[in-house]
Amino acid sequence: MRRSNKTPSRKFSADSQRLASLAQSQVQAASRIEQRNWENQLEAALQKQLGSNQQQAIDNALDHLFHTDLEAYDGLLDAVEAVSSSCRIERDGQRYDALLLAVPILAWTRFSIPAGAIAESTLQTISAQLHGHVLAIATQAAIAPMLFSIDQLPRSYCDVYLLTHRMAEAALAGQALQLPAELPETAPFLADTRFILLTVVAPAGKPLLRWQEDSAGSNLALSCQAALAQWQLQGGPNLQRLFPGCGIELLQPEAYYVACRNADKLIRPVSIRAAVHYLTHALTIDAGQLTAVVAGVGDEANEMRVDEYRISFCLQDNPNVFYGVVWPLYDEESSEEDMMPDSRRPQLAQAASPLEQIISLLREAGITQIQRPEVLFAAEFCDDCGAPLFCDHAEEMVHAEMPEEAAQSSGHLH
Repeated sequence: MRRSNKTPSRKFSADSQRLASLAQSQVQAASRIEQRNWENQLEAALQKQLGSNQQQAIDNALDHLFHTDLEAYDGLLDAVEAVSSSCRIERDGQRYDALLLAVPILAWTRFSIPAGAIAESTLQTISAQLHGHVLAIATQAAIAPMLFSIDQLPRSYCDVYLLTHRMAEAALAGQALQLPAELPETAPFLADTRFILLTVVAPAGKPLLRWQEDSAGSNLALSCQAALAQWQLQGGPNLQRLFPGCGIELLQPEAYYVACRNADKLIRPVSIRAAVHYLTHALTIDAGQLTAVVAGVGDEANEMRVDEYRISFCLQDNPNVFYGVVWPLYDEESSEEDMMPDSRRPQLAQAASPLEQIISLLREAGITQIQRPEVLFAAEFCDDCGAPLFCDHAEEMVHAEMPEEAAQSSGHLH
């Protein structure tokens, strides 16, 4: 289940009610045939809402189900993502399937992570390598000619729907895509994700991705791993040229929403390592001289749920917060046990919790003094610049500020 921070809207239109009812009917179906029938009706209703830019009706239906029927909420969200990021189109009597893909690139640096236009020659090389290692044989693709930051990706399901259709038509026509006229500015981070977007098209029913082909064999995990290894080996050197002064890691190109979610999760540990590396160089200190405060941030009115952790970096002999990293929680991640006293936590073997992962990463980076407040903090932001506030040693939420001399010598990050 994906998590939502939204509250239900008071306006619940007939369109929203129909979407919610169809999603509930689909998950309550008693047979596969009935389920498919409801699924087809739900997809048809979503096609209508997305095609006419009725984002609010979809949002209201999702908000309503999130607070009343989580199983139906998951069903509706899966359907919205599927319909907005894929389509079936017809051209010259032939039907085609199209899928919007995202190619995530994790990047980290002490300086600035690039975004923006990709040169045509580089784009052609990237396209050839994607066709050679990721996309199925005999597919066509249209690639957006730029590196997107997360702030520059489509903002709504309707935006994704329109982009998918536009890029699918461009792929079939063999047309080059143009850069968007206006895009939001990219916020400066020490570690961040960049995305290349493309839509792949194949005759209806034919494979779109290399690991879907019959020749790939029955082991999907091995096929995906082999494709990723070849993409990293062949695509890495060319993409590295787009990131001067940065370290990068290429992730698996996948369906748009899945790729974005995976990248959001995998950038979190990179952000902590990049922060420690940056601070030790900017302040000319060892990692052992840093202390960290790991504060749970969320909504006290919503069952004390932690939505994210904010990690503050300070010096042992200085109360100021010099830098901060946000670790958001996604999907099934839960911090309920993190909020329990040690005596009440289950003793069963299980995967490390988000808090345990954070503490482990800090210790691996050389930070031994780690403070963990037991209270839940509200999600506070700076009134002037909008930056998140971070918890200091006194458990007060404050602005993270680098010393003036260090900030001047290490760039515009604060």
